[in-house]
Formats: sequence, structure tokens, C-alpha cells
Amino acid sequence: MAKIGIFFGTDTGRTRLIAKQIAKKLGDAADAPVNIGRTTLADFLAYDALILGSPTLGDGELPGLSTGLSQPSWEEFLPQLAGADLAGKTAAVYGLGDQKKYPDEFVDAIGLIHDALVAGGARLVGHWPTEGYEFATSRAVVGDHFLGLAIDQINQPVLTEERLNTWLSQIQPELSP
Repeated sequence: MAKIGIFFGTDTGRTRLIAKQIAKKLGDAADAPVNIGRTTLADFLAYDALILGSPTLGDGELPGLSTGLSQPSWEEFLPQLAGADLAGKTAAVYGLGDQKKYPDEFVDAIGLIHDALVAGGARLVGHWPTEGYEFATSRAVVGDHFLGLAIDQINQPVLTEERLNTWLSQIQPELSP
């Protein structure tokens, strides 16, 4: 059985911690999480099943050098996917955000990563209901669902464990060959 690749971008380390929790919960089904700024396109494309995580920074931005990070992240990696053939790949995205401080761009990174993968032909799974969140707008919302798992470790940390467990039980069958 092929393993699931887990890639994340981070600014404070929270997204990395969630990636580690996901890997622990998936056990042998997944490889160890990798910071997207420390991987190559070839290593990323070696996986047919992916779980991708990112925080949303400032005004709905992906983490990267222009946002003050000292190393490359999603901002630098996503352009490499332009023109890549992602057909046959299945991915799920999770995002961290602060729905109270940034209600107009809550977890926008989910939408940005989702759109880049869909443009390459990947199949995205793991939509998550917007019920239980209080925000104004998000690029990650279609109808009444986020395009991936929305996590607010600032305002709703007690809900993260249950949300992760539910989401993983939903996506794991979709990611396993």
C-alpha cells in the first residue's frame, strides 16, 4: 500500500503540530510530515495521496518569504505546480486561521491550495461544514462547506481533536488505494 504524503507550511509551528498529530493518527498509512519549503517538486509528486496544511497569514496570504518567513513555504512552492500533471492524485487540505481577528479571510489558504491542485487535475476530498464557525468570508468556502478542514487553534482549540478525528475518518478511505 502506498503511503500518504503530508506536507505543511507554517509560521508559528501550529500547522506543523497538526501535521504531526495527523501522522500519528494515521500511523503506518502515512510518511512523516515534511515542511513544504524543504521539499522538491519531484518528492511531492511521488505521492498519489496527499494531506496538505497551511495557515492563512495577514490579509489572506499563504506563508512565504514576502510574509516575513525566513525560509520558502507555500508561496514559493505553489507556482511550481503550474503545468504539473496532477491527474491520478487525491488530496485533502487543512488550514489554520483566526476567525475573530481575521473574519474576512478565515482559512483562505485552503482555497488557494485547493485551486492550484484542481488546476493540475488532482481530485480534492475532505470538504468540511461551515457550521460552528463565526467568520464573514473565506476563499475556502463553497456553499455551506469549506474546501478542507478549518482549524482555529486560537479561538476553538478544544474542538480540534474531535474535528481532526472526524475529518480523518472521512478522508482516509478516499486517500487509500
